[in-house]
Amino acid sequence: MARRALRKLDAEIDLSRHLYTLEQLPTPLTCEALFGREAPWEVEMGSGKGLFISSAAQARPEHNFLGIEIARKYAAHCAARLQRKKLMNAAMIAGDGLRLFREFLPTAGIDAVHVYFPDPWWKARHRKRRVVNEAFLTDVVRVLKPGGMLHFWTDVEEYFQTSLDLIRGFPLLDGPLPVPEQTPEHDLDYRTHFERRKRKDNLPIYRSEFRRLA
Repeated sequence: MARRALRKLDAEIDLSRHLYTLEQLPTPLTCEALFGREAPWEVEMGSGKGLFISSAAQARPEHNFLGIEIARKYAAHCAARLQRKKLMNAAMIAGDGLRLFREFLPTAGIDAVHVYFPDPWWKARHRKRRVVNEAFLTDVVRVLKPGGMLHFWTDVEEYFQTSLDLIRGFPLLDGPLPVPEQTPEHDLDYRTHFERRKRKDNLPIYRSEFRRLA
């Protein structure tokens, strides 16, 4: 399903504290360098329109949140949402998420990784482009702290089962752990915009969580 058009951003909005490219990231990449403080650090792979990262940052101000989105216009849209809400504990990167995990995120430095509704790349010849692959999972294991969590949700059962099979090859990721069914209390009580659309159509969501063992 095609993404809906985004609202045009206000040209005057200052995104300098909320939007970066990979080339602008400080080296080494640390919470202190990005957010000016040390705190539990969660990373979202593919933030879409930014509902999860903005809601989570607002709900858990004691945590830092970093999102990455390959489409710059969507990353800017997410960053604008964070800026409007004055969420200084969250930031967006416009760029390749696989490269972020591979080259920038610190070893044993991340408390949670969130992957919600990644592109399923339906055609068999394109499935090598899926985010959940062996290289990405290797980096997830590396960057997660012991006890850190991987959250993976999709609406595509085949992608879900294939991903669970892959994750079973990483014994340091314990799971899948039980994920309680979540019933939204109102129209905005969803983890992502994509989930909202799917739930309104009464379509199933496949959820999994894994814990990084010591």
